[in-house]
Amino acid sequence: MDTITNFIHYVDSFDIDYISWVLWVFYPILLTFLLPAFIGLFLYLSALMLFIYKQRMKLKAAYDHDFWDGARKTLSVFWTAQAKIWHGYEVEGLQHIPDQGPALIIYYHGVLPVDLYYVTTSIILEKNRLIHLVGDKFLFHIPGWQTMMEVFNVTPGTVSSCIDVLKNGHLLSISPGGVREGLFGDENYSIIWNKRCGFAKVAIQANVPIIPMFTVNIREAFRTPGWARAWLRGIYERTRLPIVPIYGFFPVKLKTIFGEPILPVPNTSPEELAEKVKAAIESLIRKHQKCPGSILRALLERLPFFR
Repeated sequence: MDTITNFIHYVDSFDIDYISWVLWVFYPILLTFLLPAFIGLFLYLSALMLFIYKQRMKLKAAYDHDFWDGARKTLSVFWTAQAKIWHGYEVEGLQHIPDQGPALIIYYHGVLPVDLYYVTTSIILEKNRLIHLVGDKFLFHIPGWQTMMEVFNVTPGTVSSCIDVLKNGHLLSISPGGVREGLFGDENYSIIWNKRCGFAKVAIQANVPIIPMFTVNIREAFRTPGWARAWLRGIYERTRLPIVPIYGFFPVKLKTIFGEPILPVPNTSPEELAEKVKAAIESLIRKHQKCPGSILRALLERLPFFR
């Protein structure tokens, strides 16, 4: 009874006139900001669905061939639509990715490697090929991700397993900098590989070309705070836990660049080959990326006359 009495007392004390006045004051503000946001979201979803609808025949053929192939292509259409609409996404140098046969893609790792997702889905749709991905071990401990890891062939990647993937004629992608480069890099796009050259050993033993890859403005799409990079680097080095806060998902212009393939030369050491690939990616950064990166500039680059 006390609860009912208290509730009745609360209702009686509720000033309807005051609430009506507050709503009257703020109603124009709510309409001014919320309604355009709602319309914008609705238009975005409409564009997304129409893009997917345009791909319906490709999806039907994929499902008729193989269920998981159909599932991959369905997700690829979603990701490709997201990339084009949200980031004005483009790919340059896609001809360097072979239509058949193995190749090793080495890429610069952003805070979140959304560009790798976009590249993977673009190659699935454009070349009907699946990239095998080497992912950090913590990914395999995220609940609910196991099926996605299996369908898209994401593995932790040892030297021997990577060689096997390439010798079986597949595409393989590796980021030597990995999560360390993603979380603790900065807007100057410095490469953080810590003398890693395992990928070079893989390329030499499998005798496959290495294709350098860099995505313009990838660090402007997502950011990590400078204070977090300074304070949490030591914790990461001891525990390998990626606990650095991330913010962003800004609709900046993204453009992936594939460089010229680099072939392993006989009698070249893994360290020498790794340095050559690193220099190639640094060259792509110098040529295509304005440093230090700027979120505002990257947003303006969505407009043709700002590029």
